[in-house]
Amino acid sequence: MINSAVPNGDPGQATDGVPGQVGDVGPGRVGGSAHRVFRRWPLLRSPNFRLFALGQTTSNTGTWMQKIAQDWLALELSHGNGTVLGVTTALQFLPLLLLGPYGGVLVDRHSRRRTLLVTEAVMGVLALLPAALVLTGTVSLAALYGLALALGLTMVVEKPALQAFIAESVEPAQLVGALAFNSAVLNLARMAGPALAAPLIVFVGPAPAFFANALSYVAVIVCLLRMDPRSLNPAPPVARAKRQVRDGLRHVTERPDLALTLGLVAVVAAFGMNFQITTALMSTQVYGASAATFGLGNTALAAGSVVGSMLAARHQRMTGHQLAGAALVFGALETASSLMPGHLAFLVLLVPTGVALLVFLTAAKARLQLGVSEDMRGRVMSLYMLASLGTTPLAAPCIGWVAHTAGPRAALALGGAVSVLAAVTVGVLYRRPAVAVGTGRPVHAAG
Repeated sequence: MINSAVPNGDPGQATDGVPGQVGDVGPGRVGGSAHRVFRRWPLLRSPNFRLFALGQTTSNTGTWMQKIAQDWLALELSHGNGTVLGVTTALQFLPLLLLGPYGGVLVDRHSRRRTLLVTEAVMGVLALLPAALVLTGTVSLAALYGLALALGLTMVVEKPALQAFIAESVEPAQLVGALAFNSAVLNLARMAGPALAAPLIVFVGPAPAFFANALSYVAVIVCLLRMDPRSLNPAPPVARAKRQVRDGLRHVTERPDLALTLGLVAVVAAFGMNFQITTALMSTQVYGASAATFGLGNTALAAGSVVGSMLAARHQRMTGHQLAGAALVFGALETASSLMPGHLAFLVLLVPTGVALLVFLTAAKARLQLGVSEDMRGRVMSLYMLASLGTTPLAAPCIGWVAHTAGPRAALALGGAVSVLAAVTVGVLYRRPAVAVGTGRPVHAAG
């Protein structure tokens, strides 16, 4: 993802046309389908969270439109070189690896809502630049590299601020549901973005996809401004002090449950989640897909992720062994997908792969968010972002090189095999109490 927050609807009106407060949703006053949605997702009764969720959907649709256009452009400029695609991805996430903990300190020191307003504006400007370069015919690999790096620098602050802000937009008992629902809407955008971008690339070119992403950030800012600050649960800003980065790192190292969770996320993300490289190369080089079907791999993964978010929301707690089990299933399915003989079979298997990946990531975020105090949330979530996104620069060039020299199938299989090995290792090591999902209190069960 390159985006993080997105537009929504009117927080003061019910979307089904019923006048009055959105939170007033008795069965007799709301349409049947709307009532079922509110019953499954009670947190949608909150105007602030609906604004946040709708904003996420819009913004990330634009983000994935840009991502598909950027990847296609990089492959076109490099004549299909997978290493170039890996370097572009690495540059985008390198700042998270180098500066991630410092971003978390800034998030803890300042209002998370105001921080998001600034970072979303900057990212909107960065989305306009590649569109201008494409339209003027001056786009180059060097320019793509520079833009990817600038975007990565902004993400150092934006990503942990976004994750921490989710906890401020809902009540503590609703946090796990909010994380799962946020994952669902993000993956719906992940499906819509490539579907919208592919025909634009074919018939018009990549520039409109970049423009669409820039406009989506405007929607994010509008939604953030329309939220009612009185209904938020902001954490008190942490006063500036020395060694705050070190304090955050020590907090995690003194908690083996947090450290093992972050370690497993880091390995799976670095090697198993390079789908922006592997699915692109599998589609183009193994199956000979055109631009019109280039983004279907992401769409299949996203479809599975939506289902996975629904499954994750049902869990009342998640032990360390269950977390490792989800990672194990993900790695096994990813390895199997590398063996698929045809494009359709490949796409079909990516759906359950997305289910397993989303269950794993939602469980990891829930364990971390519920296991820390408010004054540490920004720093701990910056470490999560470092683990889930910042480790990509370490492995993305390697995955790209393997794909270039041994073929995309080998690169995909390598990522799955490493994920399986990491999951088995953590499953053996995990012996700490589980965290009760929804309460944040330790549960004395084998973890």
